[in-house]
Amino acid sequence: QVQLEESGGGLVEPGGSLTLSCAASGKFFRLNNMGWYRQAPGKARELVATITSGGITNYADSVKGRFTISRDNVKNTVSLQMNSLKYEDTAVYYCDCNAWIKFGLGYDAWGQGTQVTVSS
Repeated sequence: QVQLEESGGGLVEPGGSLTLSCAASGKFFRLNNMGWYRQAPGKARELVATITSGGITNYADSVKGRFTISRDNVKNTVSLQMNSLKYEDTAVYYCDCNAWIKFGLGYDAWGQGTQVTVSS
């Protein structure tokens, strides 16, 4: 009932910047926590950053100070500003959202993923 569409992935040089965006659409009452996860080749999916409906953020140690997560509760979007990108940031990035379909009834939705490749 909630669809997530990511955009902004691509190829970037080390030290460069990239911004990922995720838009939620469909039938829902409200959006709760939102976040970004990533999965590198041969590795499990890992947390990158999360943000609550009230704007409280949480970051993985590996991206702290370089990445910034934000959300727009009017447009129902969440973004990830990535600076000082490193080779190890290469991964498929997934948008995640916990939503209430109606009051008190929630579920977790995932986007299809967008590829971020850091290469010189």
